[in-house]
Amino acid sequence: MRAAAISTPRLNKMPGMFFSANPKELKETDHSLLDDKTQKKRPKTFGMDMKAYLRSMIPHPESGMKSSKSKDIRLSANEVMQWSQSLEKLLANQIGQDVFGSFLKSEFSEENIEFWLACEDYKKTESDLLHCKAEKIYKAFVHSDAAKQINIDFRTRESTAKKIKAPTRTCFDEAQKIIYTLMEKDSYPRFLKSNIYLNMLNDLQANSLK
Repeated sequence: MRAAAISTPRLNKMPGMFFSANPKELKETDHSLLDDKTQKKRPKTFGMDMKAYLRSMIPHPESGMKSSKSKDIRLSANEVMQWSQSLEKLLANQIGQDVFGSFLKSEFSEENIEFWLACEDYKKTESDLLHCKAEKIYKAFVHSDAAKQINIDFRTRESTAKKIKAPTRTCFDEAQKIIYTLMEKDSYPRFLKSNIYLNMLNDLQANSLK
């Protein structure tokens, strides 16, 4: 959340307004991050779209088929329960990224996961592309005039600005750690108490009993 405080990486397979959490898609949409100067507004259809997405992740016992939206990903109640063990386990799961990203979207703080996922993708970047991608991430999330500015202290912001002049794969590590901690201490506990998470878990548990 902007007052208190990506990169996925943008919500992959989410309906309508959500960003994708797919690191590959981030490469194709970096430029859009730089142009997003508009004020954030909560989508009116957020609740309805979220319910539709959650339903798409739950197999229908009557048919024995998985939803076409989930493709080869089968979500289980046990898997969703594991998300409550740590933010690390939540973010290690593609659907977990999507659902947590939706929650952050509802709180107007999706820039945190977008930045984190962008950093994860950046670490896998080829050496000759580091400078270009570092500039894009910096301008999108770290610069004082960034459209999706993350909440980090002045020293870290200045330190990151210096590091990207001769970028390495670790130049965003300090800022990424701050944002991870912010999500872990602030947004993640609220997510575990949210209707988004609890309803998803309840639906999956009920489905497993059918």
